[in-house]
Amino acid sequence: MNALDRPFVPSQIHAARSRPAGWAWIALGGLAVGSADMLFAMAWWAQSGVAPARILQSVWSWVAGRDAFWGGTATALAGAALYFVLMSSIVGIYHVAARRHRVLRERPVPCGALYGAAWFVLLHVIVVPWFSAAPPTRFLPDWNLACLLAHMLLIGIPAAWMSRRWYATR
Repeated sequence: MNALDRPFVPSQIHAARSRPAGWAWIALGGLAVGSADMLFAMAWWAQSGVAPARILQSVWSWVAGRDAFWGGTATALAGAALYFVLMSSIVGIYHVAARRHRVLRERPVPCGALYGAAWFVLLHVIVVPWFSAAPPTRFLPDWNLACLLAHMLLIGIPAAWMSRRWYATR
């Protein structure tokens, strides 16, 4: 019996399409949380007259140093790509951990908030200041508090919700 001879069952088609591949879910999650966080940073710094491209260049400066600020659109695009890869990795790590640890799926708000806070500490307190090619020149308490909250609310909790949703449709 070929596919055309079998009876049409809508629930089978819906079940097959109800969940994308894990890698696609993670990439979309990285794009979503990365966009939200990047828009937050752009809105924050727009108040001080900083152009959106400069925010993206500052991400690329983690790798390329201060020369990233003179690279125009190319370094802004490189910064965006780097940031979305980083955000997809953050979403992917939570996703893999949630497979083994049920509490991460069952309690997405507190677990996601802690996860986002942990990534804030890792990125803003350890990696960028110590290992970046262009570390920050000064500590800005209001910016760092806002970033902590953004990592919790715009990255950690959405990553947890995405994992919960993906595993719920299994």
